[in-house]
Amino acid sequence: MQVFFAPETDAHAPEAFLARGRLVPNEERAERAALLLRAVEGCGLHPVSPPRHGAGPCLAVHTPAYLGFLSEAWEAWRALPGAGPEVIPNVHPHRGWGSYPEHVVGRAGWHMADTAAPIGPGTATAALRAADCAVAAADAVLAGAARAYALCRPPGHHAYADMAGGHCFLNNAAIAAARLRTRHDRVAVFDIDVHHGNGTQGIFHARGDVLTVSVHADPARFYPFFCGYAHERGEGAGFGANLNLPLPLGSGDGAWLAALAQGMAAVEAFEPGAVVVALGLDAHASDPLAGLAVSTEGFRAAGRLIGACPLPMALTQEGGYLSPHLSDILTAFLDGLLSA
Repeated sequence: MQVFFAPETDAHAPEAFLARGRLVPNEERAERAALLLRAVEGCGLHPVSPPRHGAGPCLAVHTPAYLGFLSEAWEAWRALPGAGPEVIPNVHPHRGWGSYPEHVVGRAGWHMADTAAPIGPGTATAALRAADCAVAAADAVLAGAARAYALCRPPGHHAYADMAGGHCFLNNAAIAAARLRTRHDRVAVFDIDVHHGNGTQGIFHARGDVLTVSVHADPARFYPFFCGYAHERGEGAGFGANLNLPLPLGSGDGAWLAALAQGMAAVEAFEPGAVVVALGLDAHASDPLAGLAVSTEGFRAAGRLIGACPLPMALTQEGGYLSPHLSDILTAFLDGLLSA
């Protein structure tokens, strides 16, 4: 299995995270990548740096205005009198009637859904290089690989077409899916992160050519709160091409694996030419965000379950935050995937 990682992504080093009104250290730190690389190399896999594509492939799912904001935001922000060290919005519009602003503070509010995705000096470069990893994994699959893994950091599945959020800036899974769509009439995205893939759902919500399936903690009491419910099925041409499988908070191996099996059955019934797996590791019981309580062996079983799918598959790394078990979780999943 080919693995792609861009060392430049370490340049994204967010500091701030607002949790229940308290400013705490951001969980999306560069150390995550080091722990995940340890697992990859322990499985006998050798990561390579992906080619640079710039913003081109991102335009398949993101708007030019949003990509322009990401590239310009830090420089515009640092020029403000008394600006803080990171771009963090303090005002959000009602998009139903709001007008697009010129000032960077207004643009930040327009293009950033929450305060969990601060933009620093290395963020734009890191996000583009993470997207390059996703493109490289999709291209490997298009070239005939059965499996390819993009170790993306920052993650992507909370990013909408024109909005960052939840540690995410560019939607790596959606970018990979769009890349696969250049060859395949139908593609599926299977998201197993503990959080609902709201950005991915939003990007493809009105499209019938990309199935989005997400297994996650119930958003009634967990991020992203406003979507990820079972009644959301898509709209227009995309009605029926979205499946959400929310689980009660604290669910363990049995419920999670049963939902994964249901999701994989839906993926295979869709008959896509290829699959993107948005691989979150944060459903584990040790994850600091504490949504589900899946064991390491549960992740090994998940790898076997997903690996049994005969379709070509690109995996993009999503969540999975700092804990003593992070390397072990990925090792177990990859062991299950490769053994299948």
